[in-house]
Formats: sequence, structure tokens, C-alpha cells
Amino acid sequence: MEIMHKATESAYDEDNGKGKDVSSMEENDPWNPSYRCAPRPCKDLTDNVKLMKEVLQEKHVLFAVSRATQTIVPDRTPQSMNDAFVNKLPRLVPILEKDSVRLFLNLFKHDSVGLAWGFVMTPPTFNQMIVQNALRCAKVALEGKAPELNGHRANPNYMNSRGYFPLHQAAEMFSADMIKLLFHYGASANLRTSGPEVIEGLLPLHVAVENACRHKFLEENLLPDKENTDYVYRLIQLVCLPEMKIFLDTVRLIAERTDDLVVEVWKYIKDGKLAETAVLLLAAQKKIRMGSCLKPDGYSKADGFAILSNLCTEDAVAIDLEITQNRVGKKQQLKAEKNLKHMALMLVIAISEAGEALDSYIRAHPEMAPLQQLFPSTHYSAIS
Repeated sequence: MEIMHKATESAYDEDNGKGKDVSSMEENDPWNPSYRCAPRPCKDLTDNVKLMKEVLQEKHVLFAVSRATQTIVPDRTPQSMNDAFVNKLPRLVPILEKDSVRLFLNLFKHDSVGLAWGFVMTPPTFNQMIVQNALRCAKVALEGKAPELNGHRANPNYMNSRGYFPLHQAAEMFSADMIKLLFHYGASANLRTSGPEVIEGLLPLHVAVENACRHKFLEENLLPDKENTDYVYRLIQLVCLPEMKIFLDTVRLIAERTDDLVVEVWKYIKDGKLAETAVLLLAAQKKIRMGSCLKPDGYSKADGFAILSNLCTEDAVAIDLEITQNRVGKKQQLKAEKNLKHMALMLVIAISEAGEALDSYIRAHPEMAPLQQLFPSTHYSAIS
């Protein structure tokens, strides 16, 4: 009986967080869901072993489903497994380069150490598939039905050790097909980055928008003076060109699944980020026209463009009042802020009135360059 107890305890080690400092072990932790406790031991040893196996199998199935389908924060993978994954990269990278399901399943079947742990594929494994845009392998990983996987599958809402989710990585890569695949298997567009290695609080939408605005084409062709109306005209013109289509398509795709879009646009306006505002307004205009909910300001389900216009106007009036009350010091700064609000208002009105026609033009023209040409190896990352 003592030997059986030790064997059972060993089988549970992978579930209970041994070897890993788990920081969130609350009652409803999806990594450790509640399960039926083992009944009292039977007198008959054979029946006892059979019952224990049934309970253990039931628990394993419960854990596997919960860990593959619920949002997992933070990463629970032990460092030893991450180290094993790094050692496996020389074998994994060529397989994903070919996007060979057969080779990946063969590797997993014969040596899954570092590729899976705790009944799910490790976040680095799935992240590598996204980085290499291995769509076929990613699909098999998300399905988890191949016999070689032994019940393991990838979780599209499992934060990795660096503090971001699979959808953030796909947004970084501007891979529309990978984003669609992730959404099909339940990825959430409303999960934010967290941790010391990332910019805190970023949605996948932010990653797509901000990386788009740091693309060399846009940076090199925008006018330097953001407080000039010509800046707004040039900005709209550039964003509508074929060179930006792949970025707008990606932003549009993610925006369709993102909550409170008007709130996100308003944050960009408040921060004086006109390029980001233009990209998001133009790409997500259809959803923005459906409205949003800004309860603290009294708006509810109105046209998002009308909400933003009102907010810009109210903010400009508030800045005017502050200017009159400031005899010295901040006047120049306040005037610059007011000018930016006027430019933002101009942008909102222009896209509100002409956005549908501009969108038709954009959709009618293919992008100018393939993805690998748009992204040199030194491209800027909005995640970290």
C-alpha cells in the first residue's frame, strides 16, 4: 500500500506545481481546477488500484481540458522545461520552417521534453510556431487530436514567461492567417501584456497599430510638424496607400474582436498619437460607427465618431480655460496640446465623412511588397 501511495504521489507532481513557484494558487485557478477527491481505500488491493487509476485518469482529463481552454496567467512552465526547449530548437526550427506536420508529430512522439509540460504544449513551443508562421503545425497543435500528441494541445490564451499571449505575437508578425486560426480556436483579443519584460497593459490591437506606425515607409514620409493641417492630409494619404494595406488588414481583423474601441482611440488622441489614431480609425471604422460605451462621460452606444468629436471639442475647451488661468509657465505646452486636439478632431471628422470611400479604395489595391520585405530583421517591436 505504501509503494502504491508513493507512485500515485509521483504521478501528481506535474500537476501540483512542484519544482515551480506558482504565484496564483487561488480557489478558481484554471491551472489547478477543483476535482473529485479519491474515495476511501478498499480492502481489496486490486479494486483499490483500479479505483485509484480511474480517479487519476479523471483528474488528468480535467486538468488537460482546463489548462488548454482557460486563460492561464502567469506561465507555469518550470525553467528546466524552458531550458530543454532551447536545447530542442536546432531540431524544431527546420521542421517549422517546412511547416511539416509529419516531422513535428514524429519529434513530439519520440522526444516531447521541452515541447510539453503539465498536459499542454509549452508556451515557447507554440510561440515558435507563430514566429515561423507554421500554420499547419499550429493548427494541429491547437486541435490536439493527433495520437502522437498523447492528448497535449496548445492553449491560445496561455501567457508566456515574457508576459504576452499568442495573439500578441501573431499581431507582431502581421500574419492574418495565423490570427484567424487563433480566433477560430478561442483566442481572446482582450488580454493584456503583463510583467517586467514587456510594456504593461498592451492589447494585441496596440501591438498591431503601433508596429504599423513605426514602419519605415510611414516614418520617412510623414511631415515633421504634427500641429499643421498638412500633416493630417499627408497622414491620411499615406495610410491609404498600398504599402500600408497589410497593416490595416491586420488591425481591422483584431479590432473586430476587441472591446471598447472608442476608448482605445481616445487614449491615442489624449496622448497626441495622430498616426496611431488614423490607422485605428480607418481600419476599424465599421465597428467604431456602431458605437461604444463610455459610461463615465455619459455616452452609451452612440456613433463612435460622434463621441470622439465631442470629446475632442470638450477637451479643447477645457484646455482654453486652463490657458486663461495660467499666466506663465505652461501656456506654450497647453497651446501645443490644444493644436493637437484640433488636428485629432480634423482627423476624426475627415475619416467619419470620407472613411467608407477610402476603405473601398484601400481594399481594391493589393499590398506592394510581400511580408518578408516589409519586415527586415531589425524591425521595431511594440511588445517589449
